[in-house]
Amino acid sequence: MTQPRTELNTAYSEAGAEPIPWSDVDAILAEAKMFWLATVRADGRPHVTPLPAVWDDGVLHLCTGDEEQKSVNLRRNPNVVLTTGANWMHDGVDLVVEGVAERVTGRDRLVVLAGLWKSKLDWDFQIGEDSLHDGAGHNGLVYGVRLVKVLAFGKGPYTQTRYRFAAG
Repeated sequence: MTQPRTELNTAYSEAGAEPIPWSDVDAILAEAKMFWLATVRADGRPHVTPLPAVWDDGVLHLCTGDEEQKSVNLRRNPNVVLTTGANWMHDGVDLVVEGVAERVTGRDRLVVLAGLWKSKLDWDFQIGEDSLHDGAGHNGLVYGVRLVKVLAFGKGPYTQTRYRFAAG
């Protein structure tokens, strides 16, 4: 993964604060188990739902049923926002990830991702050619979110750091 362009927003940061290093954000994305996913419905209304995701090779991966609202939305509009962070006021880092969700297919890649879900969440997926299955008849489509922009909100000291990624 190429390093993003990093900018500290001094208007929303304490005096003397430094940008949060990308390596810290990378570690938070790797360790986080739950995210909030925002997609857009056909009529323009937002749809937000919690779900686990796995971070691998600079891409945030999610899995959703092929008939769930988020899948319906992603087929129409792949632009997403995912958030994760600390649920307290004066410590930790909150992240807002903006990106484009793209279907992940191919057995070899799905095997790697299923292994990550197993190690992180103890979820056992059966691997198909272009999707994952939970063994109870549910088909899971996997999406990789290509990062466009990430905002990191530090809360001790208060900081706002923006990371921008090259297109493509």
